[in-house]
Amino acid sequence: MSLIAQIKEKAAQNQKRIVLPEGTEERTLQAVKDIAQSKIAVPVLIGNESEIKGQASKIGADLTGAEIVDPANSDMLDDFVQDFYEMRKNKGIDLDKAKTSMLNPLYFASMMVKNGKADGKVAGAENTTGDVLRPALQIIKTEPGISAVSGAFIMIVPNSEFGDNGIFVFADCAVTPNPTAEQMAEFAKASVGTGVDLCGMKEPKIGMLSFSTKGSASNELVDKVSKATELAKERFPEIQVDGEFQADAAIVPKVGASKAPGSEVAGQCNILIFPDLQSGNIGYKLVQRLAKAEAIGPILQGIAKPVNDLSRGCSVEDIINVVAMTAVRA
Repeated sequence: MSLIAQIKEKAAQNQKRIVLPEGTEERTLQAVKDIAQSKIAVPVLIGNESEIKGQASKIGADLTGAEIVDPANSDMLDDFVQDFYEMRKNKGIDLDKAKTSMLNPLYFASMMVKNGKADGKVAGAENTTGDVLRPALQIIKTEPGISAVSGAFIMIVPNSEFGDNGIFVFADCAVTPNPTAEQMAEFAKASVGTGVDLCGMKEPKIGMLSFSTKGSASNELVDKVSKATELAKERFPEIQVDGEFQADAAIVPKVGASKAPGSEVAGQCNILIFPDLQSGNIGYKLVQRLAKAEAIGPILQGIAKPVNDLSRGCSVEDIINVVAMTAVRA
């Protein structure tokens, strides 16, 4: 069974309510039937009910098993407006502005998740990452002890003896361009949850990547990764993490033993934390293309409740898969 099939099976065992704020978006509507029938989640579409049903009828989408919530007519609206006003009044938000925000499906969906009316949120088929993240960070906020959001990819490398039987988590590949050492340490912690919950990793081992291994080069870029490693060990003593490592020292046992003798994770890493967004994005795409790996993601990490961002070029199957992953994380 493929990893994504395992994720869907796990989601179906404990059906969660996943809110889809892009309620009239064509691919989202087409995904609803499979999401509901396979029981990976209860899909909750946000928007004007007549518009959603009209668009579904126009494209032949089956909404059986889906819920529709119209913010303008919802009995949750007044409470949500008051909640948002209390959250943001120190930022200059008054009640009128709070209501305008809550009539925006992305904000209303985030408040549903915040208040336990839904278990997770998936959007991005027609909105930018910034538009998806902004209400989530204002309303749901980050996990305790986490200050920055990261985007991880699950990499499934065929016929590979490295990682967790060819499975890796790469981060950050999607969100934070130039993370601080503190943020890199947080990415390491957050990536463990992705590895365990979605990949079934029994022993996550994290490598903090650089162009240097254990002081083989001297540079401020290396210093950042070295500091990130120290912070990760201090702040999150329950995780297995080491560095700084070159990529081969992180994943190849023989190289790890040679370059970083005494390290408990060198040569065995299945979670790789990149020093910046450029290297992370380049790295996952090279592995995807050259090693013919399957890249699942990005999976947003660090938000207090599950929120995931789709690519605007996503397929119907992509939406189904991301909903399943969001449900499992919930």
